[in-house]
Amino acid sequence: MDPKRFNYYGYDKNTYLDCQDLINATNRKHVEIIMLWFAAVNIFYFVFSIFNFFGVNRSRTFFYGVFVGISVAFLVVFKIFGNVLERYETIVIYLCVILLMIYSILESNANAFSKAAMFPVLLVLVGLSFIDNMMRMTISLVVSTVVLIIESHRLKPISIFNGDTYNAVIFLTLALVLHFFFQRARMSQFETFRKNIQITQELEVKSSFDALTSLLNRGRFFSMAGQIIRAPHEEGDLSVALLDLDGFKQINDTLGHQMGDKVIQIVGSSILEFMKIDQSEKWSFPERAMQEELSFAGRLGGDEFIILIRGKENNENIKKTMESLLKMLNSVETGGLHGIHASIGVTRITDADKDIDKAYNRVDDGLYQSKRQGKNRVTFVD
Repeated sequence: MDPKRFNYYGYDKNTYLDCQDLINATNRKHVEIIMLWFAAVNIFYFVFSIFNFFGVNRSRTFFYGVFVGISVAFLVVFKIFGNVLERYETIVIYLCVILLMIYSILESNANAFSKAAMFPVLLVLVGLSFIDNMMRMTISLVVSTVVLIIESHRLKPISIFNGDTYNAVIFLTLALVLHFFFQRARMSQFETFRKNIQITQELEVKSSFDALTSLLNRGRFFSMAGQIIRAPHEEGDLSVALLDLDGFKQINDTLGHQMGDKVIQIVGSSILEFMKIDQSEKWSFPERAMQEELSFAGRLGGDEFIILIRGKENNENIKKTMESLLKMLNSVETGGLHGIHASIGVTRITDADKDIDKAYNRVDDGLYQSKRQGKNRVTFVD
């Protein structure tokens, strides 16, 4: 296996980074769970030491009390400043690891005639719980093991030291092997989950957006507009504009269908730019538009476009907005085409409009009035 892939549990770095949000969320959850467990263990030992239960010596009361305080403080800080600490995810993980390792080494040192019991457990627990990268995790666990062995050699009889060394090496190996294969399986789950989300997002985009213009397709536009009109909203807060290109058949006949497609694309991008419609994350745009009361636009088919305008503006301002859009289209110069002309109808949605159909009929009448009055103009239907 490529050493670079080994460091990321058999995956390349780009895949690892793609799963970073899932990795961070998992680590945050495990930090909280482990610290809750750690606090509970020390609380029990603290109580046992006070009453001298289960062989827990009263002289250890202060030791357990200190670690109860540390673990509770860690949890409180983690809860209060969780959002800030997200930027220091790796530091938080290794603070947790260092705390556990120090605790287990001090616990071992407290009884010179007993083998280290807590250290092997916490070694494996850390290996199973946190996903970072193989190199850093290996360094942290090896250093912890070396410190334990040095302390055991310094404080314990040779027979106990030999037992500690043997157990530490065995459990270090086990922790590292389990860490690699367990986190590799977890990475596989993350990658599958991420791909499923990506597929879902792609399907959402394909089912909601017109491929040529990136505007909403006819079905999704009318579905969203219908929901908005039926939902409670302030009177005069919604308007709808219908736009149809003038002389589009002539563009296709004289300049070719490729130019015709380009014109459709330019109109779509011009609407998005002029109306300041942010579709950077297209898969989430329909939901964001509904929740954040954004304007949105759709392509009804052929050379016909529709815009739902959010915001309380008077009729004259809405008409001027559409005239500014028309002026922007008129200024387009591309491939022998000098300006894109269009007829536009605009109307305000009222409380009497219980669905989009009534408003659409009015705005359609406005569009054809623009056609009859000479084209390339805006007609407001009150």
